[in-house]
Amino acid sequence: MTENQNMTKGRPLKLLFFFALPLMFGNIFQQLYTVVDTAIVGNGVGMEALAALGTVDWLNWMLLGIAQGFTQGFSVRISQKYGEGDQEGVKKAIGTSARLSVMIALVCMMLSQLCLPLFLQFLRVPAELRGMAELYTRILFGGLGAVVFYNFCSSVLRAVGDSKTPLKAMIVAAVTNIVLDLLAVFALKWGIAGAAAATVLSQCLSGFLCALKIWKTPELHFGKEHLRADGVLEKTLIKIGTPVAAQNIIISIGGMAVQMIVNGFGMSFIAGFTATNKLYGILEIAAISYGYAVTTYVGQNYGASERKRIKRGIRAAVALSVITSALIAAVMILFGREITMLFISSENPDLAAAAGNTAYFYLCIMSVFLLVLYLLYVYRSALQGMGNTVMAMISGIIEFVLRVGVAFLIGMTGYETGILCAEVVAWFGAAVFLMAAYYIKIARMMKIEEEQDAVS
Repeated sequence: MTENQNMTKGRPLKLLFFFALPLMFGNIFQQLYTVVDTAIVGNGVGMEALAALGTVDWLNWMLLGIAQGFTQGFSVRISQKYGEGDQEGVKKAIGTSARLSVMIALVCMMLSQLCLPLFLQFLRVPAELRGMAELYTRILFGGLGAVVFYNFCSSVLRAVGDSKTPLKAMIVAAVTNIVLDLLAVFALKWGIAGAAAATVLSQCLSGFLCALKIWKTPELHFGKEHLRADGVLEKTLIKIGTPVAAQNIIISIGGMAVQMIVNGFGMSFIAGFTATNKLYGILEIAAISYGYAVTTYVGQNYGASERKRIKRGIRAAVALSVITSALIAAVMILFGREITMLFISSENPDLAAAAGNTAYFYLCIMSVFLLVLYLLYVYRSALQGMGNTVMAMISGIIEFVLRVGVAFLIGMTGYETGILCAEVVAWFGAAVFLMAAYYIKIARMMKIEEEQDAVS
């Protein structure tokens, strides 16, 4: 029995929700081990280690964003071919994407290791934190191949409507990561290096489980003939994937610029900022899941020329976003202070209290405006599903300009808490642009369809 889902038939709301639900649970487990990893480092190694992780958060996110960007872009072509019913085209797209993913992983691993000292200097990582930050990041960068491996395999499965296998893989990886974290940090006393190694090993395991499902699924099991060079297909995949990866790079550079400013405001502010950034993933759990669901839904319906279903699907996704973001925001505002303090441990109670205040204030700001982030994901994913990844890249540029502009403007005044507003302003700018781009694109598509119907 195949777990693939044809999203060109059935109620859009039901399809999107039940496709996204396993992804949400998978993201919950992924965030669980991120949160536990942070809590273990903060309590098992100390506040300095927690702050060290925070100084390079966006740098690590950039490399992850490159992996996710290219593989997600490649999956658009796979979902479109699946919607067309072209099984040979699906296998060819998967095989070519696999070859390109290996090349991207090797280049990124080499360049990231060579350029790490320059990144740390750009981020103005404090001298007392630099050693731990560099050690942690070098281990993660060394395991970048595992990140690309998992993201490629999971994106292939999502493209054909299978969101359950990535969930199962993530559950196994999360449990493994937590066990290895506890063993490495508390039992073996490996400190921050042990936490990084546990993350890499867990990514390897989750990638292997997804790859095993691809191998066992006849519709996805590609052979040597599907790995042969195909210049036209490679150009198409790169054309779709590059803007998505570029968008993530641009966003992460903006985040690093903000982190550079934050790194100049002292230990307690850095620790508080880091604690909330680790919860950022929980805030956007459903947004990411809806985004993947929308990309697959739109991609398949675009390939099947079901334009009206695309409109219905986006309306359903917006409704889901409104409800979900409101629920998550309410929980975070009510219980956020207690949650953020799980990450913060210090022998100095005043220092811990200051870090906790920063963390909770930042969390409240993002929670109040969480719907904007969800709409950003929905409309960006809709455009990507139609193959228009350039608009998504431009939205990343808008995020960069606003995030960095606000942070630098406020940073020059020395007003620490004002920097926390930069993230929300970036969301607003990108979301407005993406919504306008989507409605212009869909209006043009419907007009063309009406003209074709009139002629026929």
